Amino acid sequence: MPHEHPQEHRPGTSPELLAPAGSPEALAAAVAAGADAVYLAGRRFGARRYAANFSDEELRSAVDYAHIRGVKVYVTVNTLVRDAELPDVVRYLVRLYETGVDAVLVQDIGVASLAREVVPDLPLHASTQMTIHNREGVARAAREGFSRVVLARELTLPEIEDIAEAQGIGIEVFAHGALCYCYSGQCLLSSVIGGRSGNRGMCAQPCRKPYRLMVGEMDDYGRPADLKAVPAKDHYLLSTRDLAVYPYLDRIARATVESLKIEGRMRSAEYVATVVSIYRRALDAIAAGEAWSPSREDMRDLALAFNREFTEGYILGASDIMARNRPGNRGVMLGTVVGYDPRRQEATVRLAGDLAPRSGDGLAFCTDDPDRDVGAVVRGTPAVRRGMVRLGVPAPVGRGARVFLTKSADLEERAKRIMEKPLPQLPIDVTVAWEDGTPCLEAVLARGGGEPLRVSYRADLQMEPARNRPLAPEDIAEQFGKTGGTPFIVRRMDLRYPGGLFAPLGELNRVRRTFLEKVEEAVLAARRPGPDAVRAARERAEATIAGMMRTAGRGGEPRLPSVSVYTDTLEGAEAAVRSGARTVYLEPCGPVTPDLLEEAAAVCREGGADLVWKWPSITRRRFLDAAAPLLPSLYDAGVRGVMVSGLGAADAVRRAEPRMRLFAAAGLNVWNHRTAAELAPLFLRCTASPELPAADLAGLAETAGGAPELEVLVQGNIEAMVTEDRLVAGVFGEKTGGRFLGLQDQRNRVFPLRCDGEGRTYIANAVETCLIDRLSEIAGMRIDAVAIDARGRGPRYAGDMAGLYRTGIEAVGRGDLGVLPALKDEVKQRSLGGITCGHFARGLPD
Repeated sequence: MPHEHPQEHRPGTSPELLAPAGSPEALAAAVAAGADAVYLAGRRFGARRYAANFSDEELRSAVDYAHIRGVKVYVTVNTLVRDAELPDVVRYLVRLYETGVDAVLVQDIGVASLAREVVPDLPLHASTQMTIHNREGVARAAREGFSRVVLARELTLPEIEDIAEAQGIGIEVFAHGALCYCYSGQCLLSSVIGGRSGNRGMCAQPCRKPYRLMVGEMDDYGRPADLKAVPAKDHYLLSTRDLAVYPYLDRIARATVESLKIEGRMRSAEYVATVVSIYRRALDAIAAGEAWSPSREDMRDLALAFNREFTEGYILGASDIMARNRPGNRGVMLGTVVGYDPRRQEATVRLAGDLAPRSGDGLAFCTDDPDRDVGAVVRGTPAVRRGMVRLGVPAPVGRGARVFLTKSADLEERAKRIMEKPLPQLPIDVTVAWEDGTPCLEAVLARGGGEPLRVSYRADLQMEPARNRPLAPEDIAEQFGKTGGTPFIVRRMDLRYPGGLFAPLGELNRVRRTFLEKVEEAVLAARRPGPDAVRAARERAEATIAGMMRTAGRGGEPRLPSVSVYTDTLEGAEAAVRSGARTVYLEPCGPVTPDLLEEAAAVCREGGADLVWKWPSITRRRFLDAAAPLLPSLYDAGVRGVMVSGLGAADAVRRAEPRMRLFAAAGLNVWNHRTAAELAPLFLRCTASPELPAADLAGLAETAGGAPELEVLVQGNIEAMVTEDRLVAGVFGEKTGGRFLGLQDQRNRVFPLRCDGEGRTYIANAVETCLIDRLSEIAGMRIDAVAIDARGRGPRYAGDMAGLYRTGIEAVGRGDLGVLPALKDEVKQRSLGGITCGHFARGLPD
């Protein structure tokens, strides 16, 4: 059965096909190709800042364009938001509500709370940037009013099906397109390297750059010595393949998944048309119960549209996620160079199959070194003789070079035909009756599951009794039945014509056009909130904004913060406590044993400090099932706190041991006071995002009002990525054996690597954050605690740094700020990669 755009998606028939729309052209392509819904962004607050995106006027037009064709529109408001931007976000949410968008995707917990408060009728989708990856996280999202969760790409299909059992919330998963190396929402690498924050939609894609894996011994401060490169033929160590679940789409379609998402808001309209149309045909065949199997031609077209080599992804348990040999588009293998004529600048290519180049195609001549690849465009369609073809190349290429078709003129022409084909039309039933010679028209449109929409129109035309030739019923039916160029098609017409009347045909055409315009207006108005609802939303918005202006500041004298230390060993905890740390966050680098935690708790208790068990940034089912049952006995043994990076993990802790205090790690992305307020009922202390500049941090502390407590990461190599790629374990097994492991970039910066107890890889910044000379400023903000990250750095680093910061805080308390520069020098002597004030001083671009 051919696809018709449904007014509403009906779970159980086929998952919604959700397409990217990075531009108006891509939107039109997605609709023409059969998308059930599209996701797009305005010019602000979207996680793809460098897509064309939509102005406010374009966005309203886009929503109307999609809605009149039965396609839903979800708008991304999925960046992290500063306090100063919250009023703009509030007003933007109201505009989106007024426009009639079907949902907004959000990352920021504070933005979600504002949406619930100001536009409670606007559905909320939890962006994949929220890093929701367990049952508890989905259940929390459902309680917080989200109607859908976009799960982390790293989850497997069995995990997804287990998670989908949560009631009252839909599940969306990625089906096709680029994969991020890092868990989305946890990546700071682009931000710490060059200030372009992925959390602000400005990722510079450092994962597509070359790196060398480096290994060396470690000194007493965890710094590398005698670094050597690990031999490897591939250098794009963080570059992932592209996801394509198409060959297994029947398995995905049978799962309890509400929506399948195609990535690609930076892609062309032709790409969108090609990919969406292929998935559309497949989903329709599967829904119809046909014996569907993947098409070789479809797979080739998907590859021609764009690919970095395909993988079925984590979702289907693929073992081949990475494409470390080159980061760019692979296209499709065309053949191999067997000769080169330097005079003509032509290569002779032996074709590998039935694919032959034609005029306008783009080619890549590739060797084992991506830096020596040569690109070319085919000028004129070359002749194929005995499986050979001669192709112009602007630079010499050697025998054996592989030739790839990276841009297909034929595919682009077919994509354009998809985009130009007539769009589906909404069927309407029309009744025409006459009152005193005036045509009165009514249209009835079915609405999925609800009352039909009825639109009535009394024409401003009075037909006169005919003097000679009255209009026949078929003449009137013909005029009123024309719908060309409109979104409608007349399915049935009930013509109650009394006969004997006349009017110029042009007047009847005018009446029909006006009537159909009013039907269109009614269809669109039915998808928008009414004037009273909009007025109420605006009033709530202004009241909320006014409330933000009334600062809940603590005021008063500066507060001297306590010192916290992250460590991964018992020895590190002992050294930190001896040097004055009041909180120790212990994240053991191997499997966790209760004995280790209990012993560390005793050490901390004797030194007047608190031990907090730091859970890994990612807590999937296996970890939660193992860790949560330990909490009651650990609490009784003196472990009184747990630090987590997700709300799902927090709920798991609270359910297992309600007495346990909760601490929020940086992964919860606290950027504004609304987020802090949302977390306050659950957490004793929250770590502010390390991306926040000093002014934003001061404002956050002021408006948070002391609940929850705020902590700032002041020292250490900031954790910049967490990934399921077993880069560390693949070289050294689950442990590094006391050796240093890092990634060296093209500027010879070395980014330290470590793995957690489950073998997951973490990448830290190449340069240490150091804010010891800013302690007076931090005390003036009345920050509750400052944290030193000593994981992987050994007990001497943990002890020395805790002592230096304790000395600095005491000096601030005495007003002796002159010692801070000397302390900074002491820190620098112990640092890995040098020191930086990071975003605290540098800020972030808007």
